[in-house]
Amino acid sequence: MLRRPLCLEAFERSLKLTSDSLPAQLAQALLPAYLISGDEPLLAGEAADAVRLAARNAGFSEREVHFIERAADWEDLSASAANLSLFGARRVMEIRLASARPGVAGNAALSKLIGIADPDTLLLILSPRLDRDAQGADWVRALEKCGAWLQVWPVEAGKLVAWLRARCRRLGLEAAAGALELLAERTEGNLLAAHQELTKLTLLAGAAELTAQAVRESVADSARFDVFQLGEAALGGDAARALRVLAGLRAEGTEATLALWALTRAMRDAWNALQGDGRVPVWQRQGAALAQAVKRAPRLSFPALALRATRADRMIKGRLTGNAWDEMALLAAEICGLRAFAPAALKAAAS
Repeated sequence: MLRRPLCLEAFERSLKLTSDSLPAQLAQALLPAYLISGDEPLLAGEAADAVRLAARNAGFSEREVHFIERAADWEDLSASAANLSLFGARRVMEIRLASARPGVAGNAALSKLIGIADPDTLLLILSPRLDRDAQGADWVRALEKCGAWLQVWPVEAGKLVAWLRARCRRLGLEAAAGALELLAERTEGNLLAAHQELTKLTLLAGAAELTAQAVRESVADSARFDVFQLGEAALGGDAARALRVLAGLRAEGTEATLALWALTRAMRDAWNALQGDGRVPVWQRQGAALAQAVKRAPRLSFPALALRATRADRMIKGRLTGNAWDEMALLAAEICGLRAFAPAALKAAAS
């Protein structure tokens, strides 16, 4: 049985985990507190399940779940923490935060709770993604001193096929490369849908290899997009993906203004890459896309791109006849380096 250390010198410094390193850490030692933050429900849920299982195997037989949605919930949490577990059993206190910013009362309550050295209570805190300011809160720093923090990030589009292949191995499913590429395309940005489809396809395929045709017949288009994916695809010059994301945003009812913002930001980043020395900062999350923009920027006509963006903006505001989404599709294609239909004004700007 794993023993739960109250304080280990090895963990005095910040311990940040990943989904891959969590199982090894749980096998080594069960810490007093775990924080799992992020907006990817499948990966966050699986990480929480792993902590619960390790705690159960270590003798934590009770589980209390507290949903923090209003100020009064902090008082209930503090009162529950002060009560001894029923029959002296060891317990997991699971705290689910509706917001990554719990406020003054929440910060104080969590800091106090984390500071209590109770060997019979394990804290499991589930939170939305923490931004830079939220990461510096007192309760987060207190947790890092004696516990572990796992930040859950979405799987990048370029790594989704590899992620699906790893899932197939776990399910004992043999899949052709074309099948996984098609599945990645139809479920991009929606890992939960991808996992559910793989589970279903495992049952349907049986011992046979999963083919692209089987995926095409079984899987609906469950892709989920956001405007940041649009900007990344346009910046990277991936016209097919940029247009697919743009169409997905339109179908999901995303405000046209947000889509245009993503495209104009990509255009500005490409311009900055042209004006700079061509080096890509290592901290840039869209570093790979920006590296492609550095190569492509000298061939782009930025006056024409700016005029295209202006036309789309005027269409959104009803000041110019036309379909803003169609205009943005042309803008995305042009940012990617493709030639698109251009009215006379755009031709003049490009010359």
